[in-house]
Amino acid sequence: MPLVDDLRQIINQTRNRVAVNVNAELTLMYWHIGERINREVLGNERAEYGKQIVAQVARQLQTEYGDKGFEPRTIRRMMQFASMFPDIKIVTPLVTQLS
Repeated sequence: MPLVDDLRQIINQTRNRVAVNVNAELTLMYWHIGERINREVLGNERAEYGKQIVAQVARQLQTEYGDKGFEPRTIRRMMQFASMFPDIKIVTPLVTQLS
């Protein structure tokens, strides 16, 4: 039925656009979290207490937002991501290329 086929196409295209936008926003959020921790909490230095701070931040975020996505390992990856791309002006155009 042509009507149902058209509706399927509309639904699928919309879902794809939503997924792309969500992925882009999540990537920017991860960068901002990593950058904020690097800059504010650790002063852009890898201090010995850094692991403890990351673990504490992870516990607090997991309490409020759930376990998924805020494990200490994931937070360290966010920090690494922000360190590798320290300028948001570089990150933003790259995010728009995600699909």
